[in-house]
Amino acid sequence: MHVKYQISAIKPNSHLFEVSIHFQSKPNKEYTLSLPAWLPGSYMIRDFAKNIIELTAQDDDQQALKIDAVDKQTWQLKAQSDTTHIRYQVFAFDLSVRTAYLDDQRGFFNGSSTFLAIEELRDCPCQLEIIAPNHHSHWRVATGLPRSNHTEKYSFGHYQADDYAHLIDCPVAIGDFDSFEFDVEGVTHHMVFTSRHYGDRERLSRDISKLCQHHINLFGEAPFKEYWFITHLLADGFGGLEHKNSTILQASRFDLPNPSKPEELSDNYKTFLSLCSHEYFHAWNVCRIKPKAFMPYQLDKESYTEQLWAYEGITSYYDDFSLYRAGIIEFDDYLKILSKTATRVYRGKGELKQSVVESSFFTWTKFYQQGADAVNNIVSYYTKGSLIALWLDLTIREKSAGRYSLDNLMRELWIHFGRPAIGTEQDDFINIANILCGEDISQSFCKLLDNAKRVDLAPLLKQVGIAYTPSKFKQLNGLETIESSDYIPYLGAQYSAQPMGVKITQVIEDSPAANAGLAVNDMLVAVDNVKVNEKSLQALAEHLPANQAVTCHYFRDDQLLTSSLQFIDSPLCSITLTETDHQLSESWRTIIS
Repeated sequence: MHVKYQISAIKPNSHLFEVSIHFQSKPNKEYTLSLPAWLPGSYMIRDFAKNIIELTAQDDDQQALKIDAVDKQTWQLKAQSDTTHIRYQVFAFDLSVRTAYLDDQRGFFNGSSTFLAIEELRDCPCQLEIIAPNHHSHWRVATGLPRSNHTEKYSFGHYQADDYAHLIDCPVAIGDFDSFEFDVEGVTHHMVFTSRHYGDRERLSRDISKLCQHHINLFGEAPFKEYWFITHLLADGFGGLEHKNSTILQASRFDLPNPSKPEELSDNYKTFLSLCSHEYFHAWNVCRIKPKAFMPYQLDKESYTEQLWAYEGITSYYDDFSLYRAGIIEFDDYLKILSKTATRVYRGKGELKQSVVESSFFTWTKFYQQGADAVNNIVSYYTKGSLIALWLDLTIREKSAGRYSLDNLMRELWIHFGRPAIGTEQDDFINIANILCGEDISQSFCKLLDNAKRVDLAPLLKQVGIAYTPSKFKQLNGLETIESSDYIPYLGAQYSAQPMGVKITQVIEDSPAANAGLAVNDMLVAVDNVKVNEKSLQALAEHLPANQAVTCHYFRDDQLLTSSLQFIDSPLCSITLTETDHQLSESWRTIIS
């Protein structure tokens, strides 16, 4: 028995997809229809069903069937014939990596926000027909869904899935997109850009194939027959979402490498490569090696786990480190990136109030719905988790006298949990680490996970020839660090440039900005009676004597407020990592097979 889906772009300028479902039914049997409330990898209730429009059902004689709503995302109907036909529309106007989007230029959908499940038939194979839109003969299809025998790659037509879970794990892009391919270990990888770009295709293929090769080598095998990188390019954007044989990325169209500057390796391009690395690593770590609480996913409600520090944190450790290990960036460049990661963790007091286990558990609210207090009261399981991954990697290398590393732990997880599809518990990470270390490190490991304390990386890094130096912030806005005894002004706030002044986006607890009463979303317009912008605020702060009180003016909503602001010398709350012994650092940089 198959559940047959069809989808078509009926009104691109009204952002409407039409979906129909046909399934074999038993007369007088009740069937339940449902749509997920969230999708794997994005841990927040999103209520996709709010975009369902004009849900109807018919029997074989085209007689309407009554559909009863059970809750916000669930419906029931009673079949009256051997086949039941369902039809509805989906409003698609979210150009993110999570939901669905459609206009006259392109279309995209995640199945979790688009395809209703027939609960009684969830385990049945699914067929999907993607219908070509009128007046768009040049449009094509990009998806990791298996094609039927009569459907060619990139073509509209028939696709298939093993079951409903498989169907919604393969997002689909349609449009006049650019695409190219490269092979790694016999696996074809597809690069798709859903809108105009100016990137160097050859360099993208060369660099991303190196990252893919690194990850396949690390785990020992590729668990997919093909892989799809599908990227939404916007004026400004960043994000990614993992799937078993594909990823949806979002980036600025100018993040890609400039073909006119073949030797340039911009920070924006490094960030894009890191994003590709991160999502590709997820094909193993969280798509297949995953918490027991996610097996299977319960997409109608929150699924709680304390292990996201490992699934996002370890992945975040490897995403940047792999750029160095694959030969794309120099080691000094990697240390600068790692310095920024450590600084993100240390600049606020959130890590002293929330552990990574708590951060993982409360991701549904505190992390994915961050308030203005986030930097001061929560910690990211991505960034703090990556520091714990670094601690774990260095600890395993030290305890095993260089025989093992975090790579070995990931391979063991793949062999014993990922490949056989067995969910992990927290203790599984600890037990494997103990075996690799040759001693019990449970107590120190658990302290890092359960306690809201800083990870003491300095001793471990010193042993591998890396100096770990508390430093000052180089500028008011940003994460660049500097080792200096000179006075460097500090505001304790992050901000974005606006035509009127600078908009406050973050305020550090007990900082000059906080003491002046500045808050997130305030528009700072003048300091010392001088109009400020992003450039002039920095220059003004550098010209003022340390600790001199000056008047600042800012708008909160539409009300102009005045306060006293006092810049101070930058505290040593950022981190600079530098190599002090090249020979020693090889014990960390070396890949252990």
